[in-house]
Amino acid sequence: MTRNGHDDDAFLRAFGARVRGERARRGMSRKLLAQHAGISERYLTQLESGKGNISIVLLRHVAGALGLPLARLVEDEPPSPEMTLLRQFLARLQPEQLREAYTTLTAQFASGASDARNERIALVGLRGAGKTTLGAAAARDLDVPFFELDREIERLAGSSLGSIIELYGQQAYRRYELQALQELLASHPRFVVATGGSIVSESATYELLLRSCYTVWIRTTPEEHMQRVLAQGDLRPMAGSQQAMDDLRRILEERGELYGRADLTIDTTGRSADESLQQLLAELPS
Repeated sequence: MTRNGHDDDAFLRAFGARVRGERARRGMSRKLLAQHAGISERYLTQLESGKGNISIVLLRHVAGALGLPLARLVEDEPPSPEMTLLRQFLARLQPEQLREAYTTLTAQFASGASDARNERIALVGLRGAGKTTLGAAAARDLDVPFFELDREIERLAGSSLGSIIELYGQQAYRRYELQALQELLASHPRFVVATGGSIVSESATYELLLRSCYTVWIRTTPEEHMQRVLAQGDLRPMAGSQQAMDDLRRILEERGELYGRADLTIDTTGRSADESLQQLLAELPS
């Protein structure tokens, strides 16, 4: 059996045990759960023993019968009771209240790192916004080292980003990305780092970045993003391609709220690099 086969078997066994445990905690018989989920008791028995695969629709029915969010049944690690209570509490809050809760928790449990955090500047945003140009210039003015997180990933992996993703997949790239950030934080008390555009999509890595660095969103319009990428010699987007522009707008729209969690936003649209640099330096914490 292949490695993936062993992993799949282990996942099914763990999933079955989780369903069995959640059913037991609720005092539900196997017959009752099967009835509420609209599946046969025999199928549920196979499922709980780790011998049954389940469709996403039936999984939704089982989660609903248990009164659980769908994601809870397929988490790699079951949450602690405290985490479960915290999730339930946060789920009842409005978006504005959630932002306030996040700010309060960060101030309460990460306040000791606030001074160190302001010594580390992280730039986020899509390629073409000006992260590398502004980051390198700001680092020179601040007399601190400048890093590109993608280059640190390549150094760790001993391979290009394209090769990492092609050979090992997105999960390997994300592991290297987190490791590269952790090593920078451990070895450099002060720096400026330009991150990859998709770092905001990996919640654990992005949360670490937000906790540990003063974060700046370098943004511009989709049109300027495209123009700058083409000016860098990357012809893959193809100038004038409506599909490429639509994809770019969609990515910006989907990531906008995540980028917006940064401490500061610098809009480089229609501005020279020096103008943007002066604004960045003026608005950084003392």
